[in-house]
Amino acid sequence: MIIANRSRRLAASSLVVAALCCAGCSRAPSFDILGSFFPAWLVCLVAGLLLTVAARCLLLRARVELAFPVLTYPSLTAVFTFALWLGLFR
Repeated sequence: MIIANRSRRLAASSLVVAALCCAGCSRAPSFDILGSFFPAWLVCLVAGLLLTVAARCLLLRARVELAFPVLTYPSLTAVFTFALWLGLFR
């Protein structure tokens, strides 16, 4: 039983070490905007904010009343940002 636990720990630790070694193999995606490099997550965040503003305008036009707008709009921003990141860079 002790040997089985050691082999599991060894397998788990070697998997973690292998994942850490492979994590730095590629460059981070970035955009050149007016001569300055911006990380791709920042571009996705700005696009997510703009999509949230558009969604808010659509919800106001449709007269949808939100129970918790303090939670809804940041959540929409996060969903749009993560969806853009996954769709464009993964």
